[in-house]
Amino acid sequence: MALLLGVDTGGTYTDAVLIRDEKEVIASAKALTTRQDLAIGIGGAVRAVLEQSGASPNEVSLAALSTTLATNALVEGQGGRVALIYIGFSEQDLDRHGLNEALKGDPALIISGGHTHAGSEAKPLDTEALIAFLETETAGVSGFAVAGVFATRNPAHELEVAKIIQERTGAPVTCSHQLSAKLNGPKRALTAVLNARLIGMIDQLINRAADTLAHIGIEAPMMVVRGDGALMSAQQARSRPIETILSGPAASIVGARWMTGAENALVSDIGGTTTDVALIERGLPKIDPEGALVGGFRTMVEAVAMRTTGLGGDSQVHLNTDGLDGGVTLGPRRVLPVSLVAAEAPDVVHAALEAQLRAPVVGEYDGRFVRAVEGQPAVGLSEREATVLARVGTGVRALGDVLRTRMEHGALNRLVDRGLVQIAGITPSDASHVLNRVSAWDRDAAEKALTIFARRRIGSGDTVAEDAKALAQMIVDQLTEQTALTLLESVFCEEQTSFGGNPKDLARHILLQRGLAGHRGVLALDARVNVDVIGLGASAPSYYPAVGDRLRCRMILPEHAGVANAIGAVVGRISQRRSGTVTSPSEGKFRVHFDTGPRDFTASAEALEALEKYLRADAVAAAEAAGAGDIHVHVSRDIRTAEVEARSIFVEALLTVQASGRPRVAHQ
Repeated sequence: MALLLGVDTGGTYTDAVLIRDEKEVIASAKALTTRQDLAIGIGGAVRAVLEQSGASPNEVSLAALSTTLATNALVEGQGGRVALIYIGFSEQDLDRHGLNEALKGDPALIISGGHTHAGSEAKPLDTEALIAFLETETAGVSGFAVAGVFATRNPAHELEVAKIIQERTGAPVTCSHQLSAKLNGPKRALTAVLNARLIGMIDQLINRAADTLAHIGIEAPMMVVRGDGALMSAQQARSRPIETILSGPAASIVGARWMTGAENALVSDIGGTTTDVALIERGLPKIDPEGALVGGFRTMVEAVAMRTTGLGGDSQVHLNTDGLDGGVTLGPRRVLPVSLVAAEAPDVVHAALEAQLRAPVVGEYDGRFVRAVEGQPAVGLSEREATVLARVGTGVRALGDVLRTRMEHGALNRLVDRGLVQIAGITPSDASHVLNRVSAWDRDAAEKALTIFARRRIGSGDTVAEDAKALAQMIVDQLTEQTALTLLESVFCEEQTSFGGNPKDLARHILLQRGLAGHRGVLALDARVNVDVIGLGASAPSYYPAVGDRLRCRMILPEHAGVANAIGAVVGRISQRRSGTVTSPSEGKFRVHFDTGPRDFTASAEALEALEKYLRADAVAAAEAAGAGDIHVHVSRDIRTAEVEARSIFVEALLTVQASGRPRVAHQ
């Protein structure tokens, strides 16, 4: 008998499951995710699932981890300070693909160098400018990103820059050619920047998770879920954390398929921070050919075709002040539920809420709180940011006691972006407490906070809601509406060739909305989502039946919907892909662009054979290093030719080798 342990660290909860022989879930458990030290939540969930099952730690033969940490960090704009070394590009290239936005003011150096399309050196590498930059501009940098012109055709300059950085700083370096074999330098640079930003965060998570499992007595190998649903080793995840974006959502799709056997369905997974929607097509997760899109950034990471929206059980509630009707909107930022912080610091939270309830006018920051995240390095802060952080201190504080000027609000937002502090405010989770749908935390605090918010004024001068319960129902209804729109946008993305247009606009079109409502007049309109929707997440049973009614589709809520990510984490396969290119710089010459540099052959067949042999060996070795057994290899060739004077001329070929297998277990 093999016992497999799956763990998922979400924005609010950490889940754990035990699966026997890849066939049945024998135990599942949840613990609160502890952002100040994720290992605490992991340890709590794992100990609970072992106790529930009666299994001993040494019976676990494989552990696998999926996480929304990287996804949430990109959605919320968090991560470490990075520096970009941009080789052979121009200043204008920083504006392409949102690269400047991704840098968020972090340092960037553009130096001469790079290569041509054929792989030959375009200009010498300016190492003197690099060294001067490293000496003066890199204080507080936790990771470097390096991207060169046509580095996928010849990575020599990227490798040289990485060597100099590591020798002089010791900091981790991400080279763009190691993340993708495709062209498009700015997009590769963006992917490298995001990878560098995540390295410290993911490394800390993996180290703490491994230490926690070892302390519990679990000595099984640990795997990490990639964004395409496949597994990789913990060591591979440390160096390529960008590949873990959409890890949690991808695991949920694998888990949904395992639980339901669905061949074609939409999967909608609601967490604390995001709602993730993807398609199962012919029994497999659909892969995004353009690369993962997260937090508005289009990366070169191969991942499930997932629409990630900042909408979850812990989404911040905003008052809609446009027009006279009022109402609320949700997200995209996650905040801590007031009911949760009240459970942790009841005296502080209730005292503040009581004082705010007695006040004749609702204050700007009423019902909101702030706390510092322990264990995070506070480096590179401005004087104002350091002042605000010191004022936050170590416990929970009312937000109005921390912010004293408008300018400090911007400083606080930057501290949130850096992951140094967390804001608490009312959320759908609080609304669910007020409506008695859940009872995990402090219901009284949630009701007080919603009562305060309900007193706020809209454009007409009226209060936003009559009381806390009316506001709570308004929030839950808004969550239903925004979830339905998110699913409809995903549907129209799949139907792009049939309808054209902007999916966001089509989802809100009045004819569609009337059709979903079954309009009957002189004109009869009917519309519905024409596939099943699998609802996942701990709160799915609370929210998703209404979403199914709204979309007039069958909503499937599996028995273990609340731990689908943890299930998917441990039932997936290890898969390693390696890609390479053959070009023809001149007639009779065929150039293979190896990682070590270009090499020429006199025949296309010989060049293709050499590249395939190289990629096969690399992919198999990577799969074995990740812990795969019984490895199968699949090779695909995309050969492009042109007709010239009735002759077929070789232009370019892209080879992709995929090596995959189930993880080897520690013992049977």
